[in-house]
Amino acid sequence: MSQARASTRAGISRSLLGRVERGQLATVTIDHLARAARAVGLEAVVKLYPDDVPVRDQGQLALLARFEQRIQPPVRMRREVALPIASDLRAWDARITDGEGTASIEGEARLHDSQAVSRRIALKQRDDPGAGAVILLVSRTGHNRAVVAQHRDALRAQFPMDGAAILAALRNGRVPLASGILLL
Repeated sequence: MSQARASTRAGISRSLLGRVERGQLATVTIDHLARAARAVGLEAVVKLYPDDVPVRDQGQLALLARFEQRIQPPVRMRREVALPIASDLRAWDARITDGEGTASIEGEARLHDSQAVSRRIALKQRDDPGAGAVILLVSRTGHNRAVVAQHRDALRAQFPMDGAAILAALRNGRVPLASGILLL
């Protein structure tokens, strides 16, 4: 779509739209962003965070804590396990081991794009030979259950083990042998 057409659809000048696109405005209004996004078929989303809460991933940290409560010895868990590539900033949210098997944990407090999560995990598996099985750990909310149910067939090849089997292995002090999705 041309910039002239997009600016007409957005109801803002072409020069303003161009500055919004290039990030050249010191300040931009939410209205202008929403108009520009809508003109090209996108939805603008704004998130607000309390300024006195220093940790924004509290949901994920709580999810990992709930998971850690489920593991039994000899399974041990480490958090934030970096990929073994110099200067690569990616990390698994956690890794568990029982002395024989290993599983890497990727936690999602709220699923937005299951395909993006799947690709991100596949790339980590490709780049980390020690990843072992992967447990996609997801907060048990109505939204997340609906997303997993909607995409379960597509996710099954990458995450074949169901949550009950994962929990059974952990209760028995074993690392699951296959990758799977666990809603907690």
